[in-house]
Amino acid sequence: MSSSDILSTLLQLSHDVGREDRPLAILGEGNTSARLDDETFAVKASGSTLGKLKESDLAVCRFDKILPLIDEKSMKDEDIDNALLAARVSEDHKKPSTEAMFHAWLLSLEGVSFVGHCHSEPVNQILCSPRARDFAEHRMFPDEIVCCGRSSVFVPYVDPGLALSKEIRERTKAYIQQVGELPRLILLQNHGLIAIGKTPQAVMACLLMATKAATIFVGAAAMGGPNFMLPQHVERIAGRPDEAYRQRALNI
Repeated sequence: MSSSDILSTLLQLSHDVGREDRPLAILGEGNTSARLDDETFAVKASGSTLGKLKESDLAVCRFDKILPLIDEKSMKDEDIDNALLAARVSEDHKKPSTEAMFHAWLLSLEGVSFVGHCHSEPVNQILCSPRARDFAEHRMFPDEIVCCGRSSVFVPYVDPGLALSKEIRERTKAYIQQVGELPRLILLQNHGLIAIGKTPQAVMACLLMATKAATIFVGAAAMGGPNFMLPQHVERIAGRPDEAYRQRALNI
């Protein structure tokens, strides 16, 4: 896929996430990104609206200018802003989102080409509650496993920006080491959710299924639940060849 095609696909993903009839993102909430090649990626510009995103609202940045920022012990906000501006391949591009740092790191993982971050209302009902970790670590129904993985990375609340990017990196690394595969879903306490995948369809399926799962979780909690699937049942669904076939058919 050419860079032009990837940008067009990223815009469509952004519009899907920002649709007004979906409880995923309003106003300037959320951001999306896509790997263009081994050296560059595109990310939503700061202050842009996903549902109305235009190509001029995307900033193309260099990985080698942003990834080292995550290794900094601390940086002033103005220094981060200047570094993000310096990471653009063209001064004509708008300022990248502050969250471009975690987008860059996630897109550097093998098998990840698209990232979607939003503040789904049903999901945030849980992430802003004492049950957030339960929602991340357990599954309730088969399609949640198919679209969102065996479990999710859970990131306790930290300040958005550099601190959050560091925590996402460390928690995701720990998940990969423990589970032996990439996560599909990262849940940020008191903040929102991140879906990663090889295709925009995988990202969108994860965001939508996580939102459905959150709605079910809240409803089940009102009736004394939820009733979580047992680990052996989760593993059975995750390993079934017919479910793998369905994932391929759905391009997720």
